[in-house]
Amino acid sequence: MLTLYDTRGTRRSFLRVGGLTLGGLSLLDWLSVRAEAASVREAVTDKSVVFLFMHGGPSQVETFDPKMTAPSNIRSATGEVATRIPGITFGGTFPRLAAMADRVSVVRSFVTGDGRHDIKPIVCKDTLNANLGSVYARVVGANHPVTGMPTTAALFPQAVDPTTRPTTMQFGKFTATGSLGAVYAPFVPGAGGDLQQDMKLKLPMNRLDDRRRLLATLDRLRAALDRSGAWEGFDRLREQAFDTILAGVADAFDLSKEPESVLRRYDTAPLWPPDQISKRWNNYNNYVDNAKSLGKLLLLARRLCERGCRFVTITTNFVWDMHADQNNAGVEEGMRYMGEPFDWAVSAFLEDLEARGLSDDILLVCCGEMGRTPKINNRGGRDHWGNLAPLLLAGGGLKMGRVIGQSSRDAGEPASEPYRIPNLVSTILHTLFDVGRLRLVPRVPNEILRLASAAEPIDGLV
Repeated sequence: MLTLYDTRGTRRSFLRVGGLTLGGLSLLDWLSVRAEAASVREAVTDKSVVFLFMHGGPSQVETFDPKMTAPSNIRSATGEVATRIPGITFGGTFPRLAAMADRVSVVRSFVTGDGRHDIKPIVCKDTLNANLGSVYARVVGANHPVTGMPTTAALFPQAVDPTTRPTTMQFGKFTATGSLGAVYAPFVPGAGGDLQQDMKLKLPMNRLDDRRRLLATLDRLRAALDRSGAWEGFDRLREQAFDTILAGVADAFDLSKEPESVLRRYDTAPLWPPDQISKRWNNYNNYVDNAKSLGKLLLLARRLCERGCRFVTITTNFVWDMHADQNNAGVEEGMRYMGEPFDWAVSAFLEDLEARGLSDDILLVCCGEMGRTPKINNRGGRDHWGNLAPLLLAGGGLKMGRVIGQSSRDAGEPASEPYRIPNLVSTILHTLFDVGRLRLVPRVPNEILRLASAAEPIDGLV
């Protein structure tokens, strides 16, 4: 898909041209696309979402609801730390996030609905069985109209560290598009393939020639545009399009462009070197990869959002499953491996956004597919639990410094109104779109419109 950007007039618009149909594109078609693009622009907020998926199911108790007055087999195994919000504590491995609790909001009555390992809520029936980023791309297009950046991306450890292991899709496909179409799949840097090579600007000559031939076919429109008086300035756009395809997005993927001080602040690798992580667990390699990559993945996400990516999925493989069995550490040890890098990376991300004036422009969402049992098992772990799960949000112009909802005394059930996946999906879509205007955009699938209004956004955030 080729995207052209037109700055003439008071509204921005773009022209999307498919290579196979370009020769048959009439001026009337072009003007129709321009009008549709303008209506899309009216419905888009130009905000971004970074969804940090805590794969494996984090404990609600050891994260944001410690329950320290409960019996020892229920309360947080990592203790608690006071936050900036009077009377509110977080789990003991989150001192940095506790110190900036006024910049985040947590939901203590969030319910994912079951205790199965999958990748809800990022991909599930409540997202049309597609990555939420693909839902966004289906409305706005696969690439940003100005920068050429993919509008949705999925970042796994290999995006920032080639020594990490490939991400498995054992519990679900993060790049799923449901019935929306493969063209709207998230871009996956570090996964190889032609597009990844293009991003690195390692273009073989035949690929370069393909692009020149594609752009050359635009000349077929010139006669019609000349007759209408619309050609003026079009040649500049043609060259701009070629430059964007060739080089416009590559810089965003190069972390070496960042100052050394920024790289150090994000880097989670020193927190848990491989020789300090116990090899008794079969999940050892995932623990290592999480520590090596989590901070850099959030840094890369920020860079992509700055350049026009509007939905970034991040996961570091299956690491939050804390049964204390042969595969996974228990909650006390596991939260050292998971909680400390999470605390470091997320706090660095939020500080960085504030320093760059991006806090209202980027919404961070952190949750997993479920929570953990209220009681610690006899091995020191917590098992699957679908009746309550932790949820943290930050930025995006939402209301921060909130603790929304309450849990039961044992942190096993909501003690106030439960918020479910459709509420979270609605919150995200209302951040990305003016949903009222979205209904006026031609050819937006009805199922996406229904998705945006299937439930109310989480009360207290908007």
